[in-house]
Amino acid sequence: MASESMASAPLALPVLPLDDEVVLPGMVVPLDLSDNDVRAAVEAAQAAARPGEGKPRVLLVPRVDGTYAGTGVLGTVEQVGRLSDGDPGALVRGRGRVRIGAGTTGPGAALWVEGTAVEETLPDPLPGSVTELVKEYKALATSWLKKRGAWQVVDRVQQIDGVGALADNSGYSPFLTVAQRVELLETADPVARLRLATAQLREHLAEQEVAETIAKDVQEGVDKQQREFLLRRQLDAVRKELRELNGESEGDESDDYRARVEAADLPGKVREAALKEVEKLERSSDQSPEGSWIRTWLDTILELPWNERTEDRYDIRGARAVLDAEHAGLDDVKERITEYLAVRKRRADRGLGVVGGRRGGAVLALVGPPGVGKTSLGESVAHAMGREFVRVALGGVRDEAEIRGHRRTYVGALPGRIVRAIKEAGSMNPVVLLDEIDKVGSDFRGDPAAALLEVLDPAQNHTFRDHYLEVELDLSDVVFLATANVLESIPEALLDRMELVRLDGYTEDEKVVIARDHLLPRQLERAGLEPGEVVLEEASLRKLAGEYTREAGVRTLERSVSRLLRKVAAQHELGDRELPFTVRPEDLRELIGRPHHVPESAQDPAERRTSVPGVATGLAVTGAGGDVLFVEASLADPETGAAGLTLTGQLGDVMKESAQIALSFLRSHGAELELPVTGLKDRGVHIHFPAGAVPKDGPSAGVTMTTALASLLSGRLVRTDVAMTGEVSLTGRVLPIGGVKQKLLAAHRAGITTVVIPKRNEADLDDVPAEILEKLEVHPVTDVRQVLEIALAPAAVPVGAAA
Repeated sequence: MASESMASAPLALPVLPLDDEVVLPGMVVPLDLSDNDVRAAVEAAQAAARPGEGKPRVLLVPRVDGTYAGTGVLGTVEQVGRLSDGDPGALVRGRGRVRIGAGTTGPGAALWVEGTAVEETLPDPLPGSVTELVKEYKALATSWLKKRGAWQVVDRVQQIDGVGALADNSGYSPFLTVAQRVELLETADPVARLRLATAQLREHLAEQEVAETIAKDVQEGVDKQQREFLLRRQLDAVRKELRELNGESEGDESDDYRARVEAADLPGKVREAALKEVEKLERSSDQSPEGSWIRTWLDTILELPWNERTEDRYDIRGARAVLDAEHAGLDDVKERITEYLAVRKRRADRGLGVVGGRRGGAVLALVGPPGVGKTSLGESVAHAMGREFVRVALGGVRDEAEIRGHRRTYVGALPGRIVRAIKEAGSMNPVVLLDEIDKVGSDFRGDPAAALLEVLDPAQNHTFRDHYLEVELDLSDVVFLATANVLESIPEALLDRMELVRLDGYTEDEKVVIARDHLLPRQLERAGLEPGEVVLEEASLRKLAGEYTREAGVRTLERSVSRLLRKVAAQHELGDRELPFTVRPEDLRELIGRPHHVPESAQDPAERRTSVPGVATGLAVTGAGGDVLFVEASLADPETGAAGLTLTGQLGDVMKESAQIALSFLRSHGAELELPVTGLKDRGVHIHFPAGAVPKDGPSAGVTMTTALASLLSGRLVRTDVAMTGEVSLTGRVLPIGGVKQKLLAAHRAGITTVVIPKRNEADLDDVPAEILEKLEVHPVTDVRQVLEIALAPAAVPVGAAA
């Protein structure tokens, strides 16, 4: 038997930890140097290696669940280069076992320890029992390798003579677990180690034999089922031939469909059409493709909920409470749903559920910038009404068949999305959300928006016909909610069939309420935090909404809250932050960086855009809500610049015409306004709208351009806290424009305190939230002269000097 192991002089080696991996002596393994621990150990070994002493040496130690094994393997770094995937790597060869001792010091960032090499000796000649053990292991290994087809490895195993080397060679076996490899590593006696490796290999072969037996039994069972299926199909064909010879009718699948149609509660015309298709199925052969089409059509018809309806929840106060609890603001939509339920309740009380074949559905178009809650509002409406909810995504749909379905003659024909939505809901009166209806396109496959005309017309949708079904489907009891970001992208005929409800964005106070009551609890749960562990003060939420996320909706605000909570959670796990923690406004910069949207009024006076004459602040409406728009004007040198008007900033035709009108007005009324316009004939005028990559159009920047030119000519600055909007005429009249609510919300977000609007838009102020009007000084005007009096600051230099 083997003699006891002998210890040699201690070695000082850098530790190269192997996570869930074990290397035994004699193995050659590639290691990824992108791992910090591996790279540190290799670099430390290279730094400690001296010329003439051989290759750099490391200590390969398994690390399982963060715990190091007591025995490692002395490894030599054979080569450093690139792995097959291109990452930096090192080729390490295991040399011998080392029993790990105490820690020590060494160069580099790696952990250094002292170790004692374990030397193995065996008697010569070997006892007979050891020789038999070697033969048994080689026989088992050869059997396993042949099953895997690894013939080239068989000779290599047969050529290994050493007992310990033969046992360590089992480290290449892929079926060994990490615990089994560690046990092999820590077994110092080579005979005991070979006995352990033999037992492991024998156990694996036994398990493999059982698995092969089970697989063979399963395959035999499958073959038996296939034979039985084939015989039964042949038997059915023989029976069919016998029935045809005897003049008997079939009593199989077609009879089953006939019974299902007769038992189903279908409308009269639908039942009649279904029975006709059953008759076609009875006359068709099994090999005919028409039989498959008919069966699929009948299955679709029978799965539709023709007479299934959910009872509306007529608790009007309760429904309004549900809407208020799940969404802050959005009063127009909540009032419309409340009105709908109240009317439905009165019609039901008076027995007027169906009038003229039509039920009391609704078609609403929710139009507003992204992130204001249009999509999530549909689910809340269904919850408040007690109805099923289905969402139909229309963004990017270009095929008319997606709405109306395919003709049954096509292979793989399906009903349209509307029919599938009714089928998915399981009732004929769900709430169907048609999401992103403004993103519907058209091409050679038709116009899906045109197919929606019948769906969304309350006067027609009680007899909607899908191309696949070809029977009338009553959609008059469905509540359709269509969402869109840009109103102009919806075809006019389609928009005329829907009741328009605008969602113009949230005020800062509403954003704070939404963040406190909805966003923060949801993100706390997603971050794995308890409600009281991180508290955001209201001032912090207000700063997040005002200076970090200037938007109409709350989507970016929710991302900012999520980022803030993730940062706090990560700091707590690293031990840098104690919980509970209250986030104050001054903590935001440290946690998520500087604010991205500092109001113009909060900047240094010298850095403001309106700190020089010729720059005015306007208001505009984009697809993402309202926004502020700066207009810059300059005069060219009469000696170098050409006369005329130059416009830049990717402007549309209407905006270019507004600039011409503004310049013409100042030329004709310059003396009246005390402006030095005599030099305009010989000097070029340049008007620029920053953010030149964004297309801009519309007449509402007319007063802004007029104010910018008047500021340039007079040398008077435009007040920083003033923004304006309105169309200007050649006589100086300020004409009405659209989007007043969105523009005032944008002015408030940007820190503007004074807004100039056309007098004829004064009635639109009723739509603006009261808290916004309290913080804004709104001046309705009828003439450009009033705009200039309000917007221009007193002259800092004489008019002549400015000219």
